[in-house]
Amino acid sequence: MSAKGMSALSRGHYVYILVCADSTLYTGYAADPYERAAAHNAKKGAKYTRSRLPVTLIYYEPLPDKPAALRRERELKSLTRMEKLRTIELGPPQKPPHVVSN
Repeated sequence: MSAKGMSALSRGHYVYILVCADSTLYTGYAADPYERAAAHNAKKGAKYTRSRLPVTLIYYEPLPDKPAALRRERELKSLTRMEKLRTIELGPPQKPPHVVSN
């Protein structure tokens, strides 16, 4: 989901993308991406972001469990910058509508 307009999330399993002050992108995993972005800005996040503050949460994606979130994090980290920007633009993958069959 785009990070804009959201204020509170239930704790869960999320991958997130931050944009740093130098316009680079940082991808990570968190139980709460808003809390994690705040930790990055408090210099309690990854070493990579400490010299690139402030950071802004621009994308997050909920996943069903930690292993799935870590797999998705690895997948996102392997993308090029342009592919990440396209992912952000499109938003997270949508679940197919629930279909009831008789």
